[in-house]
Amino acid sequence: MLQWFGVNLLNGASVGLLLFMLSAGLTLIFSMLGVLNFAHASFYMLGAYVGQALAAQGGFWFALIAAPLIVGVAGAWFERLLLRRVHARGALAEMLLTFGAAMVIGEGVKLAWGLGPLPATIPPVLDGPLFTLYGASFARYRVFMMATAIVMLGALWIVLRVSRTGLVVRAALTHPDAVETLGHDVPRVFTTVFAVGTALAALGGVIGAPLAVIEPAMADAMGPIVFVVVVIGGLGSLSGALVASLLIGCVQTFAVSASASAGSIAASFGVTLPPAWSALTVAQMAPVLPYLLLVAMLAARPRGLFGERTRDA
Repeated sequence: MLQWFGVNLLNGASVGLLLFMLSAGLTLIFSMLGVLNFAHASFYMLGAYVGQALAAQGGFWFALIAAPLIVGVAGAWFERLLLRRVHARGALAEMLLTFGAAMVIGEGVKLAWGLGPLPATIPPVLDGPLFTLYGASFARYRVFMMATAIVMLGALWIVLRVSRTGLVVRAALTHPDAVETLGHDVPRVFTTVFAVGTALAALGGVIGAPLAVIEPAMADAMGPIVFVVVVIGGLGSLSGALVASLLIGCVQTFAVSASASAGSIAASFGVTLPPAWSALTVAQMAPVLPYLLLVAMLAARPRGLFGERTRDA
């Protein structure tokens, strides 16, 4: 039992930190710009594809640095040329624009790379197990992924809460006229924030690709989970996104490895389920659990765990 718990806890934490890498960019964009970016998972997918193409030419480490920069520049151009033009029309126009951008990116990926899956290789230095826990090995690459997410969280905290740049960004959000009076270019600040958010999504795509399959459907698979994380954690809260990511990662990991059935769980509470429901295992219900958590959170606490900001109409 202790072995099962320890191994699944580490695996759940690794999955949760990967979710955080993706949700952190979406949270950053919403908290600073008030834009709920429906194309965020598509930038994650684009990062995986661009990273795969760059890794084939210059190796994994080159792709790890270059792919987020390239996708971040694309995000900056998207904000400057398109998103900025519809900002004055409100949240609905922004959501429709980002939804359309997600469709365009998805179709563009199919045209450029095709419909089939692409392989993503792990660099030799990160291949293989790092340590063994209760007889089960834990991969070096998962430890690297977890460490990258933690470093990213620390860097974001320092930039936003300690540095002068973070002070300017936070001031531009609430008092843009005063910040412009002091000589800062507020539109450029917003473009930079959007670029950083999309670059973080691309970073998650590059790092997460070896653990998944690079295919056009990866954005559709990851996008809903990311929005569940952001809503449960609280729109605009990085700490909430971290807690919600770890929670969902652990819930899904423990559920997938569980052998209990819905009937046995219900029987422990003195409830009898119909035969069709009783036969369902917890592992089969694992994909639904994040959405059940979302419904429960919206019913009990609509602002999420650490909700900070709501978008004005």
